[in-house]
Amino acid sequence: MPFKANADRRHHIPKQRQRVTNSAAYDAALCQRGSLTVWFTEEAIAAWTAEPRTTRGGRLRYSGLAIATALMLRAVFHLALRQTEGLIGSVLALLGPAA
Repeated sequence: MPFKANADRRHHIPKQRQRVTNSAAYDAALCQRGSLTVWFTEEAIAAWTAEPRTTRGGRLRYSGLAIATALMLRAVFHLALRQTEGLIGSVLALLGPAA
């Protein structure tokens, strides 16, 4: 066993801690940790909804671009389907009624 030398006193060895020298920047970094910023171009916002159908059947709600964007975010963040739906719904709510 490679770490057997300190096995009997391992729980007494204190964990090393790094000293925070700039607490204001550290606090700002902690606040930004949960932030998510997504940019959409005007062309992407305009192409978000699907074009009307010319054949019989139900109307598509989202375009292929919107579906590809949702699947890309799902792959990047390793989300389940319901979590992806929630993320896209919150992004659309932030975009407002224009989207």
